[in-house]
Amino acid sequence: HRLASAAGRQPARPRQPGANFTTRLRPFRPVWLKLHRFCRPIRMHAFRRLPPLDQRRPCALTIGNFDGVHRGHLAILSRLADEARRRGLVSCVLTFEPHPREYFAGIGRGTAPARISTLRDKLEALKLYGVDRVSIAHFNARLAALSAEDFVRDLLVDGLQVEYLLVGDDFRFGAQRRGDFAMLRRMAGGDGDPRRAFDVEAMPTIEEDGARISSTAIRIALAEGRLADARQLLGRAYCISGHVVHGRKLGRTLGFPTMNVRIPFGRPALSGIFAVRVHGLSRDAGSAAAVATPIDGVASLGTRPAVETNGRPLLEVHLFDFDRNVYGEIVRVEFVRKLRDEKNFDSLDALTAQIDADARQARDVLRQP
Repeated sequence: HRLASAAGRQPARPRQPGANFTTRLRPFRPVWLKLHRFCRPIRMHAFRRLPPLDQRRPCALTIGNFDGVHRGHLAILSRLADEARRRGLVSCVLTFEPHPREYFAGIGRGTAPARISTLRDKLEALKLYGVDRVSIAHFNARLAALSAEDFVRDLLVDGLQVEYLLVGDDFRFGAQRRGDFAMLRRMAGGDGDPRRAFDVEAMPTIEEDGARISSTAIRIALAEGRLADARQLLGRAYCISGHVVHGRKLGRTLGFPTMNVRIPFGRPALSGIFAVRVHGLSRDAGSAAAVATPIDGVASLGTRPAVETNGRPLLEVHLFDFDRNVYGEIVRVEFVRKLRDEKNFDSLDALTAQIDADARQARDVLRQP
């Protein structure tokens, strides 16, 4: 009791006599059959660290980066929701910011993957799919050095009060990735203390037509401009959301004013020129009814080699038939089709002519059913 109280942990419910740990690998069921359950208003609590002591609750937990929150993730979240409901627990996701490989790349150990989702988009997707709580662990030197045993005891058991844990069958954790599913099985008994015990289950890899549904597959599809394939893997159109910020106003001087959305990481998963639809804006300020109608446009996502050298990634959108100040508003940009790669130009006149051609091509694309 002293150990549980010191960690703020509520005593676990007694287990049924004879209930032993089991690993259940269930076959994949089509995720769209369960989407109806998520089509309701949902309030999700997000914590930038572990929940405060007075807000900790026994939970059904899964762990991962969830970059993209794709259909493979949805199968995990659906299974998690089932178990949380059956056991009377809150469902919780433990994720990391930055991506662990971004942290290690920053200290010269490996390369970081391109990022599919902003943190905002990740949280919105997890909320849509019915998660009750998200804990965002700051991945830093301290977390990278945490042993696998302490990761389980300090973060999962004491910090998150896990009673049911669902992970991928290739899940690794702890310093030097020494923790694996076999270790979770050994530690699930709570070191002999039933109040610190939990059930653990492995989720098999989700495949479609023999190919794994993964963030890596989505990154490849986006990098190659195959937005339809990315949409199939994600289960929805690929979008980036964020606040509209001030830019250099160069587009305005060229006759193509742009709405700028800053990309909060160095390697977005796609780049180039795109036909897009922008959600979250109305053509008339204060017209809430018009917000539901997306606004067509043409967008550039990248480092803008035509106007600067070694620039940071920026999303610039020229909205068609739109003239309103939207600085500070939150928008969601849906990528419909890639038109071309970024390239340099010899003059601003050549750049202007290309933007005009891109805009005309985007209008033609967006008129198609």
